[in-house]
Amino acid sequence: MRAILVALSTVLLLSACAVPDPDTEEQVPLGDFRLDLNVAVTDQAKKMGVSRTATAAEWEKVLEAAIDKRFRRYEGEKLYHISYSLDGYILATKGGRLALAPRSAMSMTVHIWDSATKTRLEDRSKQMIILEQLDGETFVGSGFFNDKEQQMENLAAQFAKAVERWLVANGDLFGQDVDAEAKKASEKDDLQALAAKAKQDEAAKAGNAGQDTSN
Repeated sequence: MRAILVALSTVLLLSACAVPDPDTEEQVPLGDFRLDLNVAVTDQAKKMGVSRTATAAEWEKVLEAAIDKRFRRYEGEKLYHISYSLDGYILATKGGRLALAPRSAMSMTVHIWDSATKTRLEDRSKQMIILEQLDGETFVGSGFFNDKEQQMENLAAQFAKAVERWLVANGDLFGQDVDAEAKKASEKDDLQALAAKAKQDEAAKAGNAGQDTSN
C-alpha cells in the first residue's frame, strides 16, 4: 500500500485526459486478440485516505462493464481473458478546502491469460495507478461535483483505456510489432515506475535541502 501512496504523490501532479469513450474513439489494432473472460476481483480493495465507500459488488459491476465496452468489439482469432484486482481506491469527498480537495484514484493489478491453455502470462502482468480526468470541475476534486457512481464510472473508463495501452505495448502476443512509443504510452500507468520516480524526486529534494543548509 505504501508504494501506491508514494506513486500518487507523483501522479497527482500529472495532467490527465478527458473520460475516454470507445464509442467516439478510433479503434486501435490488436491483431488476433478477442476477449474471452473478463474477471474483476474486488473483495480485497482497501480505501486509501479519506474516501467515500463502495462495495465490492459495485466495483465489480462498473469495472467489468468498462472492460466489456472497450474490448468486446475486437474480433480476432485467438481468445484471451483479462483478470484484474482492485488493490486500493480513493473516491474524493466534499471535505476539506476546495482548492486542496483530492482527486479520485485507484490502484489495479492486471493479468492476461491464454484461454486455450488456461495459462496466465506472468511476465506480462502489471500494477497500474489510475487517476480521474482533469477538467473544470475535477481539477479541484470530483467530490464537490460528482456522486460516487460518476466517480467510479470515470475511473473504470480510465482503467479500460489504460488496459488498452498495456495490450498495445504487449502486441507481440497478438502478432503485432511493438514500438517504443507504445511502450512509453503504457508506462504512464505503471505503479512501480511512478513509485520509483517519486522516491528519486524525494531523494533529490533531500539532497538539495542538505546542500542549502551547508552553504
